[in-house]
Amino acid sequence: MNGLLIVDDEEGVRRALQKALSKENYQIYQAGDGHEAIGVVRDKPDEIAIVISDFKMPGLDGLQTLATIGAINPDITRIMLTGYATLESAIAATNEGIDGFLTKPFDNMELRAKVREYFIRKRLKQFVSAQVLRELQSDPGQLQPRKQVATLLFSDIRGFTTMTERRDPQEWAAFLSVNYFSPMGEIIFQNNGTLDKHIGDSIMAIYGAPIIGQDDVLRAVRTAVEMRDRMIQINAALVESRRLPVAFGIDTGEVMVGMFGSARKREYTALGHPVNRASHVQQVARAGQILITPETYESVKDRVQVEALTPIQIRSLPELLTLYNVLSLS
Repeated sequence: MNGLLIVDDEEGVRRALQKALSKENYQIYQAGDGHEAIGVVRDKPDEIAIVISDFKMPGLDGLQTLATIGAINPDITRIMLTGYATLESAIAATNEGIDGFLTKPFDNMELRAKVREYFIRKRLKQFVSAQVLRELQSDPGQLQPRKQVATLLFSDIRGFTTMTERRDPQEWAAFLSVNYFSPMGEIIFQNNGTLDKHIGDSIMAIYGAPIIGQDDVLRAVRTAVEMRDRMIQINAALVESRRLPVAFGIDTGEVMVGMFGSARKREYTALGHPVNRASHVQQVARAGQILITPETYESVKDRVQVEALTPIQIRSLPELLTLYNVLSLS
């Protein structure tokens, strides 16, 4: 999904934009007006990732065009192109979630950089740290699907279903945001992990994708230790009935990473056996335990204090597995 659609009623502007963006890895399409652009998006729902539309056009203007395209596929990065004289009015006019603005006349290098920035920010601003975001803006190709080794971390609240049955949903959602999701997410960002998703009360984080580092496995384990320590502090300030017992599971292995999903919803994630195994390891962990697999342990054994557990059967695995409970970092 690397299609970029240029929408402008002036052929010269369309050609200039195509030339400026031809050095990037885009499949470029053109449309001379809003109706044609909407038709292209409908015809190619799995291909168009970015739309750049002029603000002033006969018939449907740029705002109406981008609003309609957003209704068709809200995952598309929508960028408004406008002259300096109309930039302020264009910004003021939009309540449609436009992802960015470009001004005419444009510098080619600046144009390419801004398109990359808006695209990456749209995709990952909620899931990665500012440092990782800056690196991705320089090379958005790192979001393309590929196989690689990564480390997966899962956290989960024990007894969560029973807790929710006794509480007001809105109050409970706010409580979890303040005391669990927000502080845990910040720790993931501080360790340059990718906050992949929230699955109910579970949190999934990826280390080593989209940016590969020398210490990905160690940062994943450090994250879990810091998350456990933070939850101890949080729970100490809560009455017993509101404490959140959290458990962790970590695995390392080859996964498929990249942007996956449908035309209407596409997200960066990891797929593969290590993802399932990390989730299953987390499910057997008791509150306060950080269980890691032998593959993870082998990479950090000189940096952690652990206790080896009796080999157990993990769902989806035919053989017994020795897990290690992380006590502390060395």
